[in-house]
Amino acid sequence: MNSHEKFNIDQLEVFVHSRRSDMGAAAARNVSTLIKEIAVKQGEVRIVFAAAASQREFLNELLRIPDVPWDKIVAFQMDEYHTLPETATQRFGNFLNKLFFQFKDFKEVHYMTSDTKEYEQLISSSQIDIVCLGIGENGHLAFNDPPVADFDDKKIIKEVKLDEVCRQQQVNDEEFKSIEEVPEYAITLTIPTLVNATHLSVVVPGSTKAKAVENTIFKKIDTEYPSTILRKHKSCKLFLDTDSAIKILDRLS
Repeated sequence: MNSHEKFNIDQLEVFVHSRRSDMGAAAARNVSTLIKEIAVKQGEVRIVFAAAASQREFLNELLRIPDVPWDKIVAFQMDEYHTLPETATQRFGNFLNKLFFQFKDFKEVHYMTSDTKEYEQLISSSQIDIVCLGIGENGHLAFNDPPVADFDDKKIIKEVKLDEVCRQQQVNDEEFKSIEEVPEYAITLTIPTLVNATHLSVVVPGSTKAKAVENTIFKKIDTEYPSTILRKHKSCKLFLDTDSAIKILDRLS
């Protein structure tokens, strides 16, 4: 294949890169361009970041891009294991700080805590410009697993019970040693909160996500496959590598 392939499914733009590193770099270039454009227009850029192993290449590459106006960025996280101790390495706020936030002087960084009302006020105080996210092995967006996903959710943030596929994914990502260690409950931004952002950048590498990617592209838009809602967004780019795209390339050829 070429260095990358591009196609559209409904309103969703899909980019398939031959290497995982190329996928991360392409997503970083896209987001950095959006940041610069929005910063010029508004003076502030509000971004929600996902904390997951799948985002490492994207976040690392974004840090390397010159002239990103970090001091204009108000950063948020999208979900959290709120029942874990604040010092736990598995907490997503700690993950993002270690991998990403600590290296740049952001205008503001807001971490999720058990005080969901305060976080809700911060998130809803103004439009979210960009959401940088992934797709779970069960098709979840943030921690909106199929059993709790709601495209018409009235809540901005909520506590959810994680399904077994989601909890096992955390073990697969080597964040926990066993599924028994993975919390059963977490807090998450809801699907409407995520998809109401102006721009979405979705980074999904690896063979373990291949089925979820196939479902995202080909299944009906339904909460049984939460990520299918991405196909309705007016400004959403999905970045894949050949491993995550393996099940769709043959069907589209």
